Amino acid sequence: MLRIHFTAEDLARTRVGPGIGAAAETYYGMALLRNPRTAPPFRRWKGAVARHLGAEAGPLLALLPDRGPGLDLLTIAGDAPSLGEAVEGLLGASRARLREELSQLSVRPADAAWVRSLRDGDAEALRLLARSLEACHRGAIAPYGDRAAAHLDAVRAAYARTLMEGGVERLLAGLCVPLVRWRAPVLEVRHPKEVEFRLGGRGLVLVPAVFMGRTPTLLWDPADEAAPPRLTVPTVTDPEVGEALWERADGTAQDALGALLGRTRAAALKVTVGGCNTTELARRLNVSLAAASQHATVLRNAHLITTSRRGGAVLHSITALGIDLLASERRPHSPPGRP
Repeated sequence: MLRIHFTAEDLARTRVGPGIGAAAETYYGMALLRNPRTAPPFRRWKGAVARHLGAEAGPLLALLPDRGPGLDLLTIAGDAPSLGEAVEGLLGASRARLREELSQLSVRPADAAWVRSLRDGDAEALRLLARSLEACHRGAIAPYGDRAAAHLDAVRAAYARTLMEGGVERLLAGLCVPLVRWRAPVLEVRHPKEVEFRLGGRGLVLVPAVFMGRTPTLLWDPADEAAPPRLTVPTVTDPEVGEALWERADGTAQDALGALLGRTRAAALKVTVGGCNTTELARRLNVSLAAASQHATVLRNAHLITTSRRGGAVLHSITALGIDLLASERRPHSPPGRP
């Protein structure tokens, strides 16, 4: 169990971060692909992308740990959401920081020589890693980038609403249950080892992530003692949410749903899987607030979403019927006359 100890100052400084960035999302994604025990929300994604990764993925895959903690690419390459910025961050990373991370990484014997050259500062080895990061992102992350970004927006908006309405302790109490438990003043996180971690007045940054397993991860930069640690939190833990994220944008399922509801309204239904307010709905659909409100009204009248008021805003959330409709459109349809 990892126990993160808070003081009153830490609670006051705890906030929600924008995301872990393209580099770390890609690295976590490769760990999901490597893991033989695939969590249900990621099975469809894994089946779709595994065949698209070739030999170029090798260098990044070599940095997945044989055991123990993985590489902290969030600290090394930064949290830039675009891959280009992430690659620039990696190529410009502190060699001392990279060497420290790699020295603690347990890798397979077959990869030890290459990892050693990277740890020793070989420039070509670093460029090879950057190209591998690009290839892995292109094959596994980019095809779902827009949908993943919309999902993260919805999660961060939900965190912000909870923080505004109930304070930081309510946010911590509802964070990634049952993997995380708030027992004031300690946040308990499921972990293979017994670890006591004191924030020391720096606070904590809660960072939602898409392409990671069910275990939250605490990251911090030992070279910057003033920087608050970051707790990466998995957000795709529900198979229905996963199905909505991995559905192909050009598939017949979407065409059928669009024919039933209208293309924009079908897109609106998918957006509400993560929960959103009217402003967020309008932004993601690229329509006016009035149009977004009208689409929400039609979906609500059809019992596909519910709308609840939170302070001065409203929250649109998909219903069980709406989820069933999305799921039915993803299932293959039998030809006429066949069961």
